[in-house]
Amino acid sequence: MALPQNLIPPRLLLLQLTILVLGTKTITSQPNNTINNGSSCLDRCGSVSILYPFGTAPGCYYDESFLVTCNYTTTTINATTNSSPKLFLPTSNVSILDISLIDGELRVEGPIARNCYNKLGNLTSTSSSDYDTVSMLTNSKFPISSRRNMLAAVGCDTLVLIRGMKGRNYSAGCIAMCEQLSDIANGSCSGVGCCSMSVPEDVIDFFLSVESFTNHSEVYDFNPCDYSFVVEEQAYNFSSIDLKDFQKRDTVPLILDWAVGNWSCEQAQQNDDYRARAAYACQSSYSFCLNSTNGHGYRCKCLDGYQGNPYLIDGCQDINECDGPNNPCVESCTNLPGSFSCSCPKGSKGDGTKEGTGCTSTGRAVLKISIALGISISLLLLVMAGSWTYWALNKRKLIKLREKFFQENGGMLFQQQLVHQRGSSETTKIFTAEQLKKATNNYDQSRVLGQGGYGTVYKGVLSDNKVVAIKKSKIGNQSQIEQFINEVIVLSQINHRNVVNLLGCCLETEVPMLVYEFITNGTLSAHIHDEHKHSLLSWEMRLKIATETAGAIAYLHSSTSMPIIHRDIKTANILLDENYTTKVADFGASRLVPLDQTQLTTLVQGTLGYLDPEYFQTSQLTEKSDVYSFGVVLTELLTGQQAICFNREQTDRNLAMYFISSMKEGKLLQILDERLVNDGNIEQLNEVANVAKSCLRMNGEERPTMKEVAIKLEGLIKQTSGMHQWGQDHYDPLTISSEHIKYLLNPSNLGEHNNGATSTMTTSEFDSTIVQMVTQPSGR
Repeated sequence: MALPQNLIPPRLLLLQLTILVLGTKTITSQPNNTINNGSSCLDRCGSVSILYPFGTAPGCYYDESFLVTCNYTTTTINATTNSSPKLFLPTSNVSILDISLIDGELRVEGPIARNCYNKLGNLTSTSSSDYDTVSMLTNSKFPISSRRNMLAAVGCDTLVLIRGMKGRNYSAGCIAMCEQLSDIANGSCSGVGCCSMSVPEDVIDFFLSVESFTNHSEVYDFNPCDYSFVVEEQAYNFSSIDLKDFQKRDTVPLILDWAVGNWSCEQAQQNDDYRARAAYACQSSYSFCLNSTNGHGYRCKCLDGYQGNPYLIDGCQDINECDGPNNPCVESCTNLPGSFSCSCPKGSKGDGTKEGTGCTSTGRAVLKISIALGISISLLLLVMAGSWTYWALNKRKLIKLREKFFQENGGMLFQQQLVHQRGSSETTKIFTAEQLKKATNNYDQSRVLGQGGYGTVYKGVLSDNKVVAIKKSKIGNQSQIEQFINEVIVLSQINHRNVVNLLGCCLETEVPMLVYEFITNGTLSAHIHDEHKHSLLSWEMRLKIATETAGAIAYLHSSTSMPIIHRDIKTANILLDENYTTKVADFGASRLVPLDQTQLTTLVQGTLGYLDPEYFQTSQLTEKSDVYSFGVVLTELLTGQQAICFNREQTDRNLAMYFISSMKEGKLLQILDERLVNDGNIEQLNEVANVAKSCLRMNGEERPTMKEVAIKLEGLIKQTSGMHQWGQDHYDPLTISSEHIKYLLNPSNLGEHNNGATSTMTTSEFDSTIVQMVTQPSGR
């Protein structure tokens, strides 16, 4: 029997398979509140129970987004023997493994993307006819569960890039590397042989690209293939065996969230539209409504004490708690609607009274009351003594637990650093867990400002009504805790108007938390790439932001007590306040450089598209790594394009490379943001483009320092504001500031280049020229 038309042959699966969130038809029919109980409604397909609101035929499902198909599959295209039927989402090849009404989840089969190579590095097999990058677009209503799934890449020479489109726009990636099997730690997916990352909420369509740096030629003996997949987090535990044997697997389980309609519970129940009220899905009298936590819509659930299908009129049935081995009563049990009652067994006395309920003779009742009263008083005293003891032990336990968290969260190291940074220790405040809990309204979801791989940022209001941003690390990740402590140590040394201000921290909880000043205007990335905000940034404003950012980074490199390399300069880490003043943020990956060193050997860390290629290849971190990242930020400001863009040709997806090649071909004006270009600023755009080009040189030693970049950009701003009156015939050299002189005497600030290298002056030449210029007669 041939494959059904809605199944795509495995050879046509794309290597960048987006986790195959299924496509559905456009909903054109009215929702169905009554299920057809006729024989046409299948209640099972293979091993999967089909539960309403899902169904396979008209009258059997709530609306067309819940229409599923039951098809027979075959092991080969020409096979004649049918295997067990499988349940599929409509117009897709996604097989359903389980439907959960309680959790509002679908467990489905997800594909595994793979590329395999031979010892020479030649591609031998792939899960797709095109193993580069393609898009997977769907009309799905059911997003990937952000709570239950993760994106994973397995390999020792593997890079995976992901970019969301429909539902939520985002870009991210991770790298899995290793040189030998002994480096692998089973169960750990933190970058050595396996890397993973969370999937954000409301993700439906995205690109997924898997690539190799050396085509596995150096690790072929134990890892000939790249693998990438989205998988149910609890269903996958990485093992070194996967590096070679994972190719034996065809699919992995993953979870989709589903919900009914596009209304919230309140809207669905109170809507004035009769048709909307008639379509309210929670039909059982013993059910209640829950708003979806991932996307639009709502779910239904049976009340406590009931079980069944809340989407059917009689779907929620009372649970008989008295029936079976889990009887909660010691003796007799009476089942009640949604509950139960326990009582003593009933008997009879000669006087006709019932025994077992305290209703026998008066003397016996008094005796029982006296005994019960004595026992009650004794128990009360015992409970009071026990409560006091329990309270004292708990208080002691809580103190010890807070001390433990303080130690684990680097409290001692933090205190030692503050001793050496006295000025900062006076302004850095230690917050209690209760203060931050109250400030965020118990970390209410409405207070979330942003989420990322390292944790969540909340908006908080302190007791003095000061608005702050509170950064909370993810639980259970020691590396992220170390990054938070590193950020505290780094920021405790910084005092600069263009660096976000650290107000304090809390280390007495399981998860360390940092408290920052609240920056109101969002990230530079949002202002560049969000069409609604794009027009707010003129060229003059962009030049100002670039200059302030360069000045802040130059300050980190040369003006702090110990040089600081940020290591993650990108537009998403540059914040803007209400006056569009720049605030450089996120120092979790930053490193302090000892005064006797110029570079550090570290595990490569950063963001794809902004990462210095020299640092990536050598693991040698220098200040010039920040210079490269800043060069990418300049190209974003000039072009309005993202650092990694899948809409460009393969060779041009990296914005830095695309920018350099366009300049070499004389096509700069073609890639500049057309909304920035006018006759009066073309020369200045060229100047800034040359600065960006010099920052993006592959050889770090040939790049300028951030101080040189900052001076150059400051000079351009002064030109724009009319502060440089170079055209005057006469001037008094004694009134020229040192900035004017430096600008005049340093050809690199005027964009003059010789053979691709910027011309600069030594300190002695600079000082000598200043003396000559000041002593020359005016009108020279």
